[in-house]
Amino acid sequence: MATTKRRKARELALQTLYALEMRGLEDASAIFDSIAEARPVADDVRAYARELAAKAVATRDDADALIRRHAANWELKRLAAIDRNLLRMAITELRHFPDTPPKVVIDEAVEIAKIFSTEESSRFVNGVIDSIYKELGTIQV
Repeated sequence: MATTKRRKARELALQTLYALEMRGLEDASAIFDSIAEARPVADDVRAYARELAAKAVATRDDADALIRRHAANWELKRLAAIDRNLLRMAITELRHFPDTPPKVVIDEAVEIAKIFSTEESSRFVNGVIDSIYKELGTIQV
């Protein structure tokens, strides 16, 4: 899948994760369908986004534990919701999507932070996800 298609898939997955958090973790599939319906995307983009969002929801507690360890001096609940969910999504992709190079995952997380959050958030996301990647590189994922 081309880079721009993957970017669209990641954006769709992030929007789903954000909506789920704002709505209190309702049915992920219904939320995804509602958001995806409003954005005409190719079937392969939709499939990757659905898989990424579902896996991020399923592994949220593990991702949150990593974020807590690596987001120095930040409580998870104090992070901007976009940043928190972007980190969860990137961690999911690092751990469960081995076909995507870690450098791509990190770069994409930073670029998406610039689009959906702030310049400061992109630097924060970069630092946290890079630190998490270095830890994951030393353990069996």
